[in-house]
Amino acid sequence: MTPPGSTRRAVIDVGTNSTKLLVADVRGGDVWPVWEESKQTRLGRGFYEENRLQPEAIAKTAAVVAQFAASAVKFGATVTRVIATSAARDAKNPEELVSAIEQASHLKTEIISGEQEALWAFKGVTSDAKYAQAPLLLLDVGGGSTELIMGEGGQKHFSHSYSLGTVRLMETIPQGDPPTPEELARCRNFLKEFIANDVKPQVQPVLHRETDANKGAGPLQLVGTGGTTTILARMEARTEDFDRERLESVCLSIEHMHSRVESLWGLSLAERKRIIGLPKSRADVILTGSAICEAIMEGLGFQTFRISTRGLRFAAVMEEG
Repeated sequence: MTPPGSTRRAVIDVGTNSTKLLVADVRGGDVWPVWEESKQTRLGRGFYEENRLQPEAIAKTAAVVAQFAASAVKFGATVTRVIATSAARDAKNPEELVSAIEQASHLKTEIISGEQEALWAFKGVTSDAKYAQAPLLLLDVGGGSTELIMGEGGQKHFSHSYSLGTVRLMETIPQGDPPTPEELARCRNFLKEFIANDVKPQVQPVLHRETDANKGAGPLQLVGTGGTTTILARMEARTEDFDRERLESVCLSIEHMHSRVESLWGLSLAERKRIIGLPKSRADVILTGSAICEAIMEGLGFQTFRISTRGLRFAAVMEEG
């Protein structure tokens, strides 16, 4: 049943690793999902050597956007917007992607900045009442970039988009099948240095200020949003289904993340594809995705993190575009 006074809209999110669809009924800051879908299109495949989107990846992405646009119409969306993130904004040839999508779906594509991506991630997560007033550090690990956003009471105080993502890192530090202990050590060392040199100098001073300023509002929480953290929650809950309430009840400890990373990096691709909750198409990038989450927790001193299934698309669908 459509909520009174709401409008049904759709957002197609073209990421570095996957393309996602959200169809939802929207009324102000309230979002009621009607249909959600994700397909791995790997737009970032072969991208990082020359920062050029490859023809095959462009064609596959455009075809999926067209499928999702048809689904949005089928579910009654009155407007559909297409947004593209890291790979598209970093590419030397974004116009080829924009043109292919328009030809396939007759929709125009908005290539959003890292700052806009972070802002929408924060707005989407804090549309959930349990996070609306809490001091938060949001972690959004994508295929080509990772966003960190800090705020409290619905007000964003800090955000930055880092050139660190699951596909980008996988292509930077290739893994064997199965990966070796040396490859895991190399990945962890790379992440440790990246966080020490690029993340902590920006984030640590803000963390201290937020902790001092919000003593009465409770401790600063680390909350993960996006595909990587949702899949970690699905594995923890041992569910193949997208059960929003169940996934958002998951709380992952640093000890668990150490154990999960060690376990994943000790398995072959075929073995990882048999893990309950891990989509087969994500069995490669979960190696780098889990390692990034582990490194952020360890580097910034968080003992636990929770999961939000809201984020970028929830905020984007609130706006008419």
